[in-house]
Amino acid sequence: MFVDIAKIHLKAGNGGNGAVSFHREKYVAAGGPDGGDGGRGGDIIFKVDDNLSTLADFRYKRKYAAENGQNGGATRCTGKSAPDLVIFVPRGTVVKDAETGRIIADVSDDEPYVVAKGGNGGWGNIHFATSTRQVPRFAKNGNPGEELDVVLELKLLADVGIIGFPNVGKSTFISVVSEAKPKIANYHFTTLTPVLGVVRMGEGSSFVMADIPGLIEGAGEGVGLGHEFLRHVERCRMLLHIIDASGSEGRDPIDDFNKINKELEVFSSDLVNRPQIVVANKCDLCEDEDIEKLRNYFEKKGYKFFPIMAAIAEGTKAVIDCVAAELQKLPPIIKYEAEPKPHIDYTVSKKRTFNIRCCDGVYFVEDAPWIVDVMNTVDPNDYESLQYFERVLRSSGIIEALRKAGIQEGDTVNVYDVEFDFVD
Repeated sequence: MFVDIAKIHLKAGNGGNGAVSFHREKYVAAGGPDGGDGGRGGDIIFKVDDNLSTLADFRYKRKYAAENGQNGGATRCTGKSAPDLVIFVPRGTVVKDAETGRIIADVSDDEPYVVAKGGNGGWGNIHFATSTRQVPRFAKNGNPGEELDVVLELKLLADVGIIGFPNVGKSTFISVVSEAKPKIANYHFTTLTPVLGVVRMGEGSSFVMADIPGLIEGAGEGVGLGHEFLRHVERCRMLLHIIDASGSEGRDPIDDFNKINKELEVFSSDLVNRPQIVVANKCDLCEDEDIEKLRNYFEKKGYKFFPIMAAIAEGTKAVIDCVAAELQKLPPIIKYEAEPKPHIDYTVSKKRTFNIRCCDGVYFVEDAPWIVDVMNTVDPNDYESLQYFERVLRSSGIIEALRKAGIQEGDTVNVYDVEFDFVD
């Protein structure tokens, strides 16, 4: 089954924690702190694999997590950084933030794209030694890796998109002019899989053509498989619009053309303005005056018009020659630029926010998740470590806020279920 959209969860690796360690060696007195730093967590990287053509693999595995960095060790040993997790996707996959719709990466070339960054390792206690604090019994925890849900959308990389109603001969045409071998039958419904074909114009000259299925009336609003395949037209530099000149399905070819263009406009106003060439197929089943009527109609509207009989490759070379000439005048295939992350006011985000609440004589410090990381580095049995915690409480304004809230010496302070008596 062709799958061209998937939603997955990514979790980059956490950084390793810094170590609390002291140098111990015979004949070396007061060796001092030598705790090493934690290793970096693994990134999650997306790369192209040209052996893949769908996103089917992501239907069965939806969670991807990179390894965490190792913790630091004694004797200044830095923890080992975790390997990156590489996820392979088909060429042309667009990675979007599931929550905001922001484009993170367009995986269309051979460059690797870092979508989720691993956390940095925490500092060991060697970094916290000062002239007055010579025995730091605390270290810094590693930073968490980025975690997010992303949507993968496969948008085919093709120079030319073949559009038109079902059973007008799109599959026959692409099988005649390119190396593609689609299933061809007298279907009265659309095929279910886009077909890519390379059209070779000679040594060193070729272009990619895609048969885009799923286009019926209402496709632009999601009827049938419309939205699922209209996304594949978005990259195409030009469109080849095939109509059934004979009206063998009981439809009017001009009406068909206008309906398909209406669906393109509903889906994207940019698509309907993409250069189009009109190809009238099944001309062997209609009269010459009917073909001339169609020619006059489309050429008056400014479209190049070609009558063909795709089943016997009659007239197809003229179409391909025209397409190749037009492509020389057009810009390259659309590549979606990554959108920057929303601006963050770091003067606010880095501020250590908190709330003070008094209940039954106990003062609760709340809404301060940043302080949990600090508490994890504190050894309650070590005097210098407690002094460090007190300095954090003072520098962040918590002590002053407790005073303003009316706290008295000896009252109980609760910081995330850790209680102690207030001493001014």
